[in-house]
Amino acid sequence: MPLGVSIFPALPEISDEELATIGAILQRWRGFSLAVYKDTCMKRRVAIRIRSTRSSDAAAYCDLLSRSGQELDLLQKSLTIHVSQFFRNHSVFEKLRMEVIPELFASRTDRRDEPLRFWCLGCAGGEEPYSLAIMLREFFGREIRHERVSLLATDIDDKTLQAARAAEYDEGRFKEMPVELRERYFRQDGRLFRLVPEIRDMVVFQRGDICNPEEYVPSDLVCCRNTLIYFARPEQERILNRIADILRPGGILVLGKSEVLVGSSRGRFAPVCRTERIYRRIS
Repeated sequence: MPLGVSIFPALPEISDEELATIGAILQRWRGFSLAVYKDTCMKRRVAIRIRSTRSSDAAAYCDLLSRSGQELDLLQKSLTIHVSQFFRNHSVFEKLRMEVIPELFASRTDRRDEPLRFWCLGCAGGEEPYSLAIMLREFFGREIRHERVSLLATDIDDKTLQAARAAEYDEGRFKEMPVELRERYFRQDGRLFRLVPEIRDMVVFQRGDICNPEEYVPSDLVCCRNTLIYFARPEQERILNRIADILRPGGILVLGKSEVLVGSSRGRFAPVCRTERIYRRIS
């Protein structure tokens, strides 16, 4: 084969009308709306499913979707899942450990009767909330013995949540995690590493739709990393404003490295660290 020629067939082209038809099928049978997501991202992920199922074109794939509940589930998962790692972008966690979380504990003198609430939106396989739990156990043991701390993680995909609750991971998820922490908090079982119960039990996983503002939970710290990039700008603005609504005074928002505040949400947050995309809600 000549150099520069891909061994993979090109992804099929998908028109706006074909994407709308696929979206209507998802809406009817799964209650899942494509309307708030970026078309380019959705078209690429749908095209990958068309190629994976060896459908001849988008019309043939629509026919398959109409007949196969299994393919509906696989498509929805492919449209919503984002793979993560433990302590992804470790400099973010260092900033949280050294500055942000100590300040949150210190500011609670007038709210001792309420738990300190951490919430991870779009938690995928649980790596991010479990990383927070490990950090709290490792570096804030005294504080969490004397303070109630709530760690909530939500995602729209039930099977993803099931995997997160199982807390079993392959070695590729630990590329940014210190080896000593992996050895302390995971037990190897064949090719998988199983999280110890004391950390696993710190996190509550629930199904939650980031597009449904009625499901948002009052919190002191919200991690919404590498999730907004899949949404169109108006929906990003709506999500960010809703997060501002439920953050307590002085509450913290953590975004992904490629994400920014947009529209009216820029007036509701002050930067804590622009480099790490950490912001404080303006009272």
